Amino acid sequence: MTEAEGAAPGAVIGTTTLADKIDGLFRVVRRSNREQYSHEEVAKACREATGESFSATYLWQLRTGRRDNPTKRHLEALAQFFQVPVAYFFDDDQGAAIAQELELLGALRDAGVRSMALRAVNLSPEGVGTINDLIDVIARREGNGRG
Repeated sequence: MTEAEGAAPGAVIGTTTLADKIDGLFRVVRRSNREQYSHEEVAKACREATGESFSATYLWQLRTGRRDNPTKRHLEALAQFFQVPVAYFFDDDQGAAIAQELELLGALRDAGVRSMALRAVNLSPEGVGTINDLIDVIARREGNGRG
């Protein structure tokens, strides 16, 4: 149903609240055209999956932290829609690991990043280190403060 698309580095890493986790999914898992899913289309898919009430407003409230006690079925439906294990919502360690994988998948959807990664596969560890150093310098210059 979905494809993880490019997201800003750190988009979901270190998330701990339910709102952070849901927001991270919206920011990382996107349509094939890189657009975010709307609250209405996610809520509709969740209604269809659960047969329960699930409005776009309720989803927005969960995403922004205004509500924080969804049913297990709602979380299962969200996990199904975004194609993540339901443990993403319940287990902080697993959630962080899944978030890192999603971030990587999102980054690899970007053709330029994928091309660089594939070209770096055959480099020596020293060469990869040099590339990392260059990326850190460029990121600092552009104000992205990676390093």
